[in-house]
Amino acid sequence: MSGVSQLGRADQACHELLLRLAGRLPDDLLWRLRDWLAVEGRAAVSATLPRALLRNRVGLTEVERDLLINAVGGWGAPRRLLDAVLPVHTPDPPLAQFRAGPAVPDLATLSVLAVVRGHAGTTELRQSLRIDGRGEQRVVLVLGADRPWALAGTLQRLLRAHGERTPCVEVLPSYLEPPAYHQAAIVGSAPVWTAAESPTVTETPAGALIGM
Repeated sequence: MSGVSQLGRADQACHELLLRLAGRLPDDLLWRLRDWLAVEGRAAVSATLPRALLRNRVGLTEVERDLLINAVGGWGAPRRLLDAVLPVHTPDPPLAQFRAGPAVPDLATLSVLAVVRGHAGTTELRQSLRIDGRGEQRVVLVLGADRPWALAGTLQRLLRAHGERTPCVEVLPSYLEPPAYHQAAIVGSAPVWTAAESPTVTETPAGALIGM
């Protein structure tokens, strides 16, 4: 991370924290936080995220708390709110189930693919359907990407233009081991595109998670 600006490190920490909060914060809140982050709306993120964690009684591990402080702690979030966030040793496992979507991609998927293929650093695009008590929800998974928070915001806005009210876009940086939610989503997903020079997810160490 040498050579990365202080703001860039904070954006990266915030993106990683929001990834870890997938399945723990409501979709309608999570996509909005990611949208603000993508357009440099850091004041809105810092004002909303700590209160959302408290309101939804979402606890953070020590690693996640460090990410919170490294991100919104420098964007004006009151320290008393950060200190009030509940601690948790290990997050609860995801309750949702995931399965692969239709074999034939729809227009929204093709539009997402066109953007992902042109974004620096991306190695794979996968898609899953999350199934829980609220029904089915498309989950887009992108492996690798430079400035992953910016790509997540772009893809969210694209999916909203195709009629998705609460788009779920998970852009996983190459350095991050997928959290449990994303492990489950990868297992229950289908590949859409893989970079020619990159092995598929089932051939990489991250793909080894599928056999767990």
